[in-house]
Amino acid sequence: MDEYKACNLDYFPENILIDVLSFLSVREVVRAGRVCKRWKRLVKDQRLWRLVDLTTWKGVTSRILWLLLRQYLGCGLRCLRLRGLLLSARGGTFLSESWLKALSTKCPRLSKLYLLHADLRGLPSCQLLPPSLQILELRGCELPREFFNQTSPASSQETPEATSSVGAQQKIRDQKGKGQASPSGIGIDTLVLNNVPSFTDQHLQSLTTWERLRRLEMRDTFRVTANGLRSSAAKEGVCGVEGLSRLKFLEIGITGRQGYQLQMASLGLGAGWLGLEELSLGGKEVGPGLLCASRLKDLKCLCLWACTLSKMQIVRSCRMLRGLRRLEFLDVIFQPPQCPPVVEGEGGGGGGEEQDNDEAAGADNSNDENRTLDVNDPIPSLRRSLAALLPSCTVVFTNCSVQINPD
Repeated sequence: MDEYKACNLDYFPENILIDVLSFLSVREVVRAGRVCKRWKRLVKDQRLWRLVDLTTWKGVTSRILWLLLRQYLGCGLRCLRLRGLLLSARGGTFLSESWLKALSTKCPRLSKLYLLHADLRGLPSCQLLPPSLQILELRGCELPREFFNQTSPASSQETPEATSSVGAQQKIRDQKGKGQASPSGIGIDTLVLNNVPSFTDQHLQSLTTWERLRRLEMRDTFRVTANGLRSSAAKEGVCGVEGLSRLKFLEIGITGRQGYQLQMASLGLGAGWLGLEELSLGGKEVGPGLLCASRLKDLKCLCLWACTLSKMQIVRSCRMLRGLRRLEFLDVIFQPPQCPPVVEGEGGGGGGEEQDNDEAAGADNSNDENRTLDVNDPIPSLRRSLAALLPSCTVVFTNCSVQINPD
């Protein structure tokens, strides 16, 4: 018994201690490093700094960021989540150019950056972000006008004769056609914008210079219009496919604030979009988007979320989507079908006899249908109609419901 009483954390292997420390927040890990010299060495292990979430630490300043970068963050960092000072009473500069350059040097494997309530108007361009980034997520941020512009240092150092020569222009076209990005180009392939009111058509047009962008999610981007989406869509041009030619996934959704003028940006899909395979529509953009979805020849997956739809509206839109392979409804409220009024005297004996025959024919299969019926399916008739229209399409219902008519 005396041996057990003498046991403490010093007897645990370092791997177990690191696993225990991994359940702590960043602030608690930093405090744990003050316990003893051994813990001070353990908290600097890069296994504890692969996923760093600072959004719950409300008192983070630029001084704390420098401290974390110099003492803890290193080559093991993969994902970084930061909360800015946009809604803070202190305000001030949060992300500086020098800190971002130091982050790029010390954390060469950083692939995902999440910024919440960050004021990015002090940064001239997103090219200051680490070049290893693959996923950039912005939520509630303020952006400068030319934040997404991509400029190449090599192009600015060229002489006017070389720039105006036919050979140089042809070389640029060949590189663009082969999909070769410049060494200083932006390597982000996924851009998520959530409640970024400062994102406009000009920002969207700047994204056409990104060579690797394959996934774009825009939620509550109120200033994006149908003309802006139409001008950025992938289409045939003089030098081949122009616009967001490599984009495979696009999400548009307006579910937020009242008082903003509804732009119906999804109407810009009516001009078509070459190569777009997955489309996600939410909120007030579902109705206009369904009207234009038939123009997307390469569309394979369609997701509708946070909206109210009727069976007739869905069936009419899906008649032209023969190439669809997956149709998903997420948090959708379905309107009840409108039953026509029954007039007395109509459909007397013949209708009753036909109904009896149908009931007799389907009596054997009724139990099997009830067994195979999906519990989460709000409207079984909608599933049967979609199965007849799109036999090779998978239909998924998640957290859906049927609107109850008060009458």
